[in-house]
Amino acid sequence: MERRVLDVDPKIFIENLAKRIKEIKEFSMPEWAKYVKTSKGNERPPDNPDWWYYRAASILRKLYIKGVVGVERLRKEYKRKKRNKAYPASVYKGGGKIIRTILQQAERAGFVEKAQQKGRQLTKKGKEFLEKLAKEI
Repeated sequence: MERRVLDVDPKIFIENLAKRIKEIKEFSMPEWAKYVKTSKGNERPPDNPDWWYYRAASILRKLYIKGVVGVERLRKEYKRKKRNKAYPASVYKGGGKIIRTILQQAERAGFVEKAQQKGRQLTKKGKEFLEKLAKEI
């Protein structure tokens, strides 16, 4: 039986995909990414030094599952709740620059293309890359 991306545990799949993405030269962490928060709802930048590659892997997996997805929809996927002392908690979307930059890097690598509708989708090369990794796991 052939394993698909959805058959593999997401945490294990994203971890392995992040390691693979780190080896691809088009996916490089920008200098500003060391200091940026991933959402307005966060207090500090991520602790993991390789968080960029994990986010890229997560975005590629979401594109595989959902099909055509735009930046705004991905921002909602990475939303964050922030407690406001005595006031009710507020929900903040994820950072759009991070998502846009990762999608542009994926386009340069040939994994993603702009869809006819608004948004982006995986190319045949991108789907094959993810499915090949799912088989190996």
